[in-house]
Amino acid sequence: MFQLHPQLAKDCIEVGDFSLSKVLLVNDCYYPWVILVPKREDVEEIYELSVPDQQQLLVESSGVSAAMAVHFSADKMNVAALGNLVPQLHIHHIVRYKSDVAWPKPVWGVTNAAVYSEEKLVDQLHLLQKILLPLGIK
Repeated sequence: MFQLHPQLAKDCIEVGDFSLSKVLLVNDCYYPWVILVPKREDVEEIYELSVPDQQQLLVESSGVSAAMAVHFSADKMNVAALGNLVPQLHIHHIVRYKSDVAWPKPVWGVTNAAVYSEEKLVDQLHLLQKILLPLGIK
């Protein structure tokens, strides 16, 4: 049975679900940042997914990237599956701006996360649900 890694559960807020992936918002207001986690047990790498699941993950990831890039007017989308600290397969989708605190470096280790206020968190969750609705988020 699929279970979300405890670190992802601690650092993120659930936005919804696609057919394959759980959609999470990273609780860091410096960046619009979504993580997709395929709802498959004991998977650490993309190649461990079945071919149909790999294809569905690409569809979901590309859709999230495009929707976020357009809505947030990204200078660049950073999309990556790293897993060095959290082994469960998860794909980061981070909107980057030339003016952000970490540009042009990776976002990790530059500054501590700035968590959303309760009001901003609710707004961001509703916004993400709205822009991802055409992609089939539930």
